[in-house]
Amino acid sequence: MAAANETASSRAPFFIDTHCHLDAAEFNADRDAEYARAVAGGVTTLVIPSVSREGFAAVAATCARYPGCLPAWGLHPMYIGVHHPAHLADLRAQVETQRPVAIGEIGLDRFVDLDYPTQEYFCIAQLKIAREFDLPVLLHCRRANDDLLKHLRRIGVRGGIAHAFNGSPQQADVFIKLGFKLGFGGAFTWPRANNLRRLAVDLPLEAIVLETDSPDMPPVWVGRGRNAPGELPRIAQTLAELRGIDLATVAQATTRNAHELFGLA
Repeated sequence: MAAANETASSRAPFFIDTHCHLDAAEFNADRDAEYARAVAGGVTTLVIPSVSREGFAAVAATCARYPGCLPAWGLHPMYIGVHHPAHLADLRAQVETQRPVAIGEIGLDRFVDLDYPTQEYFCIAQLKIAREFDLPVLLHCRRANDDLLKHLRRIGVRGGIAHAFNGSPQQADVFIKLGFKLGFGGAFTWPRANNLRRLAVDLPLEAIVLETDSPDMPPVWVGRGRNAPGELPRIAQTLAELRGIDLATVAQATTRNAHELFGLA
């Protein structure tokens, strides 16, 4: 009876890692252990985005092996060297075969020197697939927020996540009005990440979801090492400390935000 009367704040918090590449080769030696560590820390759900047509199988195998992992299918802008127009038909077929929680990781990147018109071609085509299947999108948006917002206004999708968001408050506001959540992970834990830390404090908690981008985007305590989904609770704790609220509040809000976005029970 006592357990039934527990308040939500007294229970161990649980989290959703909304962006985690657990399928990556960096985890080949210890994937089971890292998944177990994440679950032990309360990370109950992990969204695994693909980055290329060749990666669909690894994402599918990861999601089949680990019950908390859910797929997202997409063609990443930084891999345009391996994408072909025919892969868009393969993407559509993959969505029909194994419906994902989102289309992703897709988007635009002006930080790297990659053919930008080709990036836009694949991004626009995938936004249209997301609209066709009424799915949210996981957006890679490095130094390309305004361009992506232009395409989103024109095409119109069912919201999504601006992954690793590092734009302005004004851009954040437009994303939110378009039905998007803003993804925060290890990058804001670094003391010199002043813009990110201000955003983490000032943005409405209802607009924030948590992510690790494992094995990338390591938090400050990992340094230059490999990131992993088991770091998410400590990332959440950092967000709670910056905002001056308790961890349970962060866990409940960000998990609820992800549930609503992905349509999870």
